[in-house]
Amino acid sequence: MTLNPGDLAPDFSLPDTAGNLIRLGDLRGQRVVLYFYPRDLTPGCTKEACSFRDAYADFQGREVVVLGISTDDAKSHEKFITKYQLPFPLLCDQDGTVATAYDSYGLKKFMGKEYIGVSRNTFVIGAEGRIERIYRKVKPGDHAAEILADLDAHTA
Repeated sequence: MTLNPGDLAPDFSLPDTAGNLIRLGDLRGQRVVLYFYPRDLTPGCTKEACSFRDAYADFQGREVVVLGISTDDAKSHEKFITKYQLPFPLLCDQDGTVATAYDSYGLKKFMGKEYIGVSRNTFVIGAEGRIERIYRKVKPGDHAAEILADLDAHTA
């Protein structure tokens, strides 16, 4: 099943680095940027996370919650958060269940090899819990700025 704008976002509960369960349903009434990324501390993922970090005050000013999700464990996430001073939660989807529900987990190809992993996709979820926008195969460097521009255009 492929998700589309207008669909109800699949609910989930995932732990953050402190073991607190973050449930999407608990964030109703707020806009959420949910970004899926392949691996902590890798070049593209670092570039993407830092773009969200650098624009974080702008997201907060628009009352938007930013959540990053990968299959890495809490220890890996904690290293990533500490090294790059990330101000938003990274959630642990170690079995890929949530990424699968968001069409962001499956067969990938890199340098002629196939493997199973997380795809770099982002979902903007509206206050009522419906998907407003989907970004697939994201270019990590300027992604946060792209989302902010689209958020401004969507609310204008």
